[in-house]
Amino acid sequence: MKYRRLGRTGLEVSVIGIGTWQFGGEWGQQFTQDEADAILDRAAELGINLIDTAECYGDHLSESLIGDYLSRRKRGDWIVATKFGHHFHERFTRTDDFSPNDVVKQLDASLQALRTDYIDLYQFHSGPDAVFDNDELWTVLDKQVQAGKIKHLGTSIGSNSNVHQVDASTKVGSSVIQVVYNRLDQAPEDGVFPSCIRQDLGVLARVPLASGYLSGKYKPDAVFDATDVRHRHDRESTVRKLEEVQRIAAEEVPASVDMAAWALAWCLKHDAVTAVIPGCKSPEQVSSNASVVALIETAHPQDVKK
Repeated sequence: MKYRRLGRTGLEVSVIGIGTWQFGGEWGQQFTQDEADAILDRAAELGINLIDTAECYGDHLSESLIGDYLSRRKRGDWIVATKFGHHFHERFTRTDDFSPNDVVKQLDASLQALRTDYIDLYQFHSGPDAVFDNDELWTVLDKQVQAGKIKHLGTSIGSNSNVHQVDASTKVGSSVIQVVYNRLDQAPEDGVFPSCIRQDLGVLARVPLASGYLSGKYKPDAVFDATDVRHRHDRESTVRKLEEVQRIAAEEVPASVDMAAWALAWCLKHDAVTAVIPGCKSPEQVSSNASVVALIETAHPQDVKK
């Protein structure tokens, strides 16, 4: 495994993390604790140390599966990132609440679900600029940092081109940006990434496999059932993306190279990107994702030698 410094947090994170939206049940599968354990155990075996989750992946359900696992493992071996700003009600239904008092309640609920005394990275979760610009919110969060409940603050931007929130990171004390970035969506390269480099912000690339489309498993006629979040994607857009994936597979991916690993390596070659956080439904997918390390041929400015 390779590790990189997560911006000015100083944390050394594996270049592959574990995204856990799927643990909340919105990707067509309900996970048992044993299944979650097997995924996280395989990640640990491969040197992965970064878990990304959120308060609204289920009603703290993803966090609870992770917390149960962590309660039986060494907490210090893991860097746990979660988020705030939403309440889960039922599948695909959430309400927003970024009010300072409620955010503290969300934090305490996340700590309880994760069975931990602290969160390594607590992220503003895809909220609008109007609530991001609330100084009271960041003052309250800073108090939680001082209290030891949070080690570092971050921002998961909802729009791939939200330079406003990225540019304000130093001011509000946010040290990490999470953003959608993949071979099909390169928008962050224009404004977000240059700002991250200027401020020495860590960057977590979410949806690096474009919701699984870049896994190479799906043809343009693929149909997703109603239990899968991809069922909600615009059909014409999905077909266009999968047609483009076929072209990329034929013209850009070397023969005998796993397309998913290639797509992850593609993200990691950008100087701004610290780590990718693909979701995974099985230990086998974790192994496949981790094989990206063999495709990273050149040294990266953030690489940490161990």
